[in-house]
Amino acid sequence: MNARITFKNIPLHKLTNFSFKDVTAACKSFIENADVSECVIIQTASRVEVFTVGGIQAGEIPDARRNFETDGSPAKMQGKKLDVSKILSTWSSLVELNQFDLDHWDQTLEIYKDADVYDHLLRLASGLDSLVVGKEEIVEEIKKSISIAKEAKTSGKILDKLFDTILHVAANIRNTTKIGKEVISIGDMSVKLAEEAMDNVGSKKILLIGTGETAGMVAKTLNKNNYAFEVTSMTIERATGFSKILGGKPIEFNDAMLGFDKFDIIFVATTADAFLITFKKIEKIMNNKKKGTLIMDLSEPRTVDEQIATIKKIKLVNPSQINEMLEENTKKRNNAASAAEEMVHPEIPIIEATMKRVV
Repeated sequence: MNARITFKNIPLHKLTNFSFKDVTAACKSFIENADVSECVIIQTASRVEVFTVGGIQAGEIPDARRNFETDGSPAKMQGKKLDVSKILSTWSSLVELNQFDLDHWDQTLEIYKDADVYDHLLRLASGLDSLVVGKEEIVEEIKKSISIAKEAKTSGKILDKLFDTILHVAANIRNTTKIGKEVISIGDMSVKLAEEAMDNVGSKKILLIGTGETAGMVAKTLNKNNYAFEVTSMTIERATGFSKILGGKPIEFNDAMLGFDKFDIIFVATTADAFLITFKKIEKIMNNKKKGTLIMDLSEPRTVDEQIATIKKIKLVNPSQINEMLEENTKKRNNAASAAEEMVHPEIPIIEATMKRVV
């Protein structure tokens, strides 16, 4: 069984609420408290996934996606149900959920069983289910997850075989389709442009505005390059939640705006439907700045007033310029992803047969 919460159904800044502080201890807790015999947890900046063996009562056949009542109890659907109350209670006891999170398990948690788990894990290992399609890092994260479980003695013959099989098949899919070759995200491209525009980026003061998926890609690249940065959002809670899993020092939005002149590089990656950074707001603040500021508007729709480019010492790069540079790479990745999707489907019955032999 696979219970998961990912970037697809929850904002990145909220994912920290569902993340385990100690993955090893969490694996052991599921074994001890959730009626499962094996447990592996994959936890990254964009997902928290719990893989278990057992915990399903005889005669219960769950649907692929489950809904739950607000008290966490399983909701009936087509006369079938899955008793996951112990999974829910164990999970909630290990993390810092507020009442809103507890009341909305049905909108955040997904539950899958058997062949649906094989399909998902293969797609994940093949790079099809990542925040950035094709990124190789998910393979290392999966290997690390099974390694932690093996060391904690919470995995066994079933999950060991499943993960080993999936990684082997996924490696073949990746090699055949080249899905992981020269993968460039909007975060990679933006940081690269910053490096080309400014010398010694590591010594610059960097601000990231936004806590969504695009902001997450920028944060990952900044972290990979060891560039320190500050992060802000419309609420400090969002910035703080984002920083816990994706790095950066959270600051209040108003403080960021008032201190706009202190930053050398500013990445704006929000989903606001109006200009957040206007000419009026910034002109006076930037008047006394002696060094240049690079502003990259990665938002769709744009949230930086183009008139800002007329202010001395400001260079503005807009999303259309960056998207144009990414277009060719995106086209190649889409072709590789389509080829990988075609290879995944025929493998599932083979994996299913393999796992039946293990059980």
